[in-house]
Amino acid sequence: MSRAEATSPAVGGSAATATAAATAASRAVGTDGGPGRAVGADVSDTASGGPRTSRARATARLLRNELRLVLGRRRNQLLLALLTAVPVLLGIMLAIVSDSAYAGQGPGFISRVAGNGLFLVVTSLFLCLPFLLPLVVSIASGDAVAGEAGAGTLRYLLLVPIPRGRLLLVKAAGALVLVLAGVLLVAAAAFLTGGLLFGFGDLTLLSGQSVGTGAGVVRMLGVTAYVAMSLTGLIAVGLFFSTLTEVAIGAMAATVVVSVVSTVLDSLPQLAAIHPYLLTHHWFDFAEFLRWDVSAGVLLQGVAVQAAWVAVFGSLAWARFTTADITS
Repeated sequence: MSRAEATSPAVGGSAATATAAATAASRAVGTDGGPGRAVGADVSDTASGGPRTSRARATARLLRNELRLVLGRRRNQLLLALLTAVPVLLGIMLAIVSDSAYAGQGPGFISRVAGNGLFLVVTSLFLCLPFLLPLVVSIASGDAVAGEAGAGTLRYLLLVPIPRGRLLLVKAAGALVLVLAGVLLVAAAAFLTGGLLFGFGDLTLLSGQSVGTGAGVVRMLGVTAYVAMSLTGLIAVGLFFSTLTEVAIGAMAATVVVSVVSTVLDSLPQLAAIHPYLLTHHWFDFAEFLRWDVSAGVLLQGVAVQAAWVAVFGSLAWARFTTADITS
């Protein structure tokens, strides 16, 4: 039973119907301990000093339900399918033009795709990172809380015997999993398509040296991990916006705007002083994995910036969500 179906009886307005809807919503996330056991039993067990595993079980069940909800939505599945299609179409297009006058044009790693399919992983992530992946982040995080509030199911979720802060972490985990799925699907589709169309071989780095195929695959894993890490700050921003409104589309739009504004500010040389602290400034530092000597300092700068954005906007989201008067 979906959350919307579980809570729809509350529309009638009677107290008994609302209570039944709340119980149904809680059972939908598996917190009633099984058939015939009231949700209040879990609350009283926890309040009276019962086993601490009660809240842990409630959190685990809520997390499983959240992941099923996020990954099971047709909208999200379609979005992931479109992301997966990007490297496939890109690989086919590059294979078609590989023998034409356009071959060898573009950034260094794009022009090398025809010589080694591993470069298709970098190329696909490079093309998806400015807009498509932030779009996934905005949908995943912007809808996390605002979507529940807009559907009228958020107040029923708060009946689950776990603190609001932990519920927010569950929502953040659901958004993170969807974003990770998007990044991994892009990388996996690019890896398979590149191998089928161009084959694999020794990886020639941007600095001119070559590494073996195995080492090249490891470097592609590093690129993928860094791209996924680079989106964590934007997830926190979207989660914060999601706690401010009941209109999910508004939170999604605001999250995309933050990404676009950060990119625009990063392109203005007059604002060079603030560039290192911008959300998107270090997004393309994954190019370090294509150099012979990978600079840990450069990569750690990107990690530090994302950690700072997560800390600031994660705290703001927590402060808002744990103190807000939830009415829907």
